[in-house]
Amino acid sequence: MNNSSNRQRNLGPGVQYLLDYLKKMAADNPGFFYAFEGDNELCGNVFWADAASRSNYSYFGDTVRVDTSYRSSRSKIPFVTFTGINHHGEPVLFGCALLLNELDTSFVWLLQTWLRAMSGRVPVSVTSDPDRLIQMAVAQVLPEARNRFCRWSVFRQTQEKLGNVCRVNPSFDFELKKCVNEADTVEEFESCWGSLVSRYYLMNNEWLQSLYNIRDQWVPVYSRDVFFGELSAVDCSDASSFLSDRFLSSSPTIQMLIKQCEKVASSWHEKELKDDLDTSSAKPALKTPSPMEKQAANHYTRRIFMKFQGELVETLANPAIVVDESGGVTTYRVAKFGEEHRAHSVRFSTFDMKATCSCRMFEFSGITCRHILSVFRAKNVLMLPSEYVLKRWTRNAKTGCGESMPSAFGGPSTYKESQMVRHDNLRQEALKYVEEGAKSIHVYNVAMNALQEASKCIAAVKNRSSGSTHCTIEANGGNKEMDAIKNQSSSCLSREEKEKKIQELTAEVEQTNQRCEVYRAILLALFRDMEDQKLKLSVKVQNARLSLKE
Repeated sequence: MNNSSNRQRNLGPGVQYLLDYLKKMAADNPGFFYAFEGDNELCGNVFWADAASRSNYSYFGDTVRVDTSYRSSRSKIPFVTFTGINHHGEPVLFGCALLLNELDTSFVWLLQTWLRAMSGRVPVSVTSDPDRLIQMAVAQVLPEARNRFCRWSVFRQTQEKLGNVCRVNPSFDFELKKCVNEADTVEEFESCWGSLVSRYYLMNNEWLQSLYNIRDQWVPVYSRDVFFGELSAVDCSDASSFLSDRFLSSSPTIQMLIKQCEKVASSWHEKELKDDLDTSSAKPALKTPSPMEKQAANHYTRRIFMKFQGELVETLANPAIVVDESGGVTTYRVAKFGEEHRAHSVRFSTFDMKATCSCRMFEFSGITCRHILSVFRAKNVLMLPSEYVLKRWTRNAKTGCGESMPSAFGGPSTYKESQMVRHDNLRQEALKYVEEGAKSIHVYNVAMNALQEASKCIAAVKNRSSGSTHCTIEANGGNKEMDAIKNQSSSCLSREEKEKKIQELTAEVEQTNQRCEVYRAILLALFRDMEDQKLKLSVKVQNARLSLKE
């Protein structure tokens, strides 16, 4: 485990490029945040996060991955990323940093600065690298958050420490990951680990023994009582280390690094938009007559629904058997046919219709497990109770909960960032119209006409109400021009009439802006859908031509 400290790196003229980039971004986007440690901007550590990253955190900041894996190699650029998981189970960015000076206090400063950029909201859980300095910083700055080691970092270190074992026994790495990732209970992990160590004669290996001694800090079965957002062992293969693994290994310049970072963040955003569109435009096929499945299909995003659906279908092979009843609480034993040795215990309260399972899947991933669903089925609970539907996994994950965020940023950014939040809300609402709009060219033409008409309305409103709009924005700064306009117009209109007029015009501008955003979102979604249809038709035509030739 890396314990080095007090390292300093020199990245040459790239630091000046970074400084210019940050200043330009801050000038162009009031929601952009950056900060340097110390007084010397060219030699210190720097953190930055754009408005999208800060908005992402307001929705999905319950679990965070702090990637400092560059510390495992001196040749890598000291680049740190903060990432999370969106409502489709895909990575999202929460901020980036360059650490040119690695003092003992550097990571404390980094986490404090990141937390300040995220309005002081502490995450539920943090995944970080098994590094002494990182762990000390997390414990000091985020004591309320549950911290664990990134097990994929542990796996990488294990491959290095046990290189000879892996070369002689190619199956060892696979069996180790299976033992760690697939254990349902502590007892199952302990048994599997003991068997693995004995089978490969590693009982006296100090590295493996050190890992076993801290197993509660990196083996999933020991942290399943806290939300980490993992949907499966395969999905959590540390996709957030995108720059560390793909780009930093080639030692790029800072210019290249920033461009790659923007490119990846943009691709993640585009993937989210596509997933949103797929979720809203295609209804998933139901596999059971259960009203709970239909309820889940209407609430969850497509990928999360597929995960829930798999658990629901498994209830057919996992019967719930009563083993105890006491004081309104019934305890069930739930096991799959033929796998009774892997049974789980579910406690169900008739009073509040709540259930808890020994597998802790809901607490860990936010998806209700097959064992609880089997008990619901036995108790004739037809609809999933609201507390078992986490908003962060739903279609509406990015509506409503971010409204309080803009005021925390303060100053000029408040207006722009509230626009960003409204844009997310409008985009979610607009996607509801995409399915109908994609069905006919007539609806497409209507959308185009509506967009053009909305553009004319906005231009007319801006021309008519530019004065009042300008005064509303500048009033917070005590603008003298605002006072002059008030004095000039006071003889013509009473105070009540002026206030009423301003309210009417402001409301009209707001409504027109909202309509324009909706129309624009609809049109963009239609364009994307048409491109997808075009691609599918091209493939079909090509296949038809090939079949004719044959």
